[in-house]
Amino acid sequence: MSNTKSTQELAIEGQKHLEETIEAAYQILSSMDDELCNPALWSTTSIAASSHSNDNFDMGGGALDEARLRYKSAVASLRFVLTSIPNSVKAKSHEAASRNDGTEFQSDQSEIEVLEERATSLRTVLTYTYMHFIKSNCLLLC
Repeated sequence: MSNTKSTQELAIEGQKHLEETIEAAYQILSSMDDELCNPALWSTTSIAASSHSNDNFDMGGGALDEARLRYKSAVASLRFVLTSIPNSVKAKSHEAASRNDGTEFQSDQSEIEVLEERATSLRTVLTYTYMHFIKSNCLLLC
């Protein structure tokens, strides 16, 4: 076997990073909710600092900053894995072609399709959770 990870290993790693991304995104929303609901955490200095920053994603404090860092890290890891998958598929197809055995490649293709469907399902769940969170916060704040 080559030094590259198999598509299945990359898919498992990608799913782990996707779940970490979703977890961190939820933690960001939860931390934002905590900060919005607690006037003691409101600060005029953070508003002034945000007007001088082009990246408002970096402002905030405590749990929110930690969640943002976890999110950024998880997204970077997920992007790396996603860009590695085509290389793995190419390496696998090259190995399969050299052995004249395409059944393993077809098996990987069906696994990829199943994992893509799972990723789509997780994205849908994340979107639904986000929308529910936004609606519930709007009801609390409005």
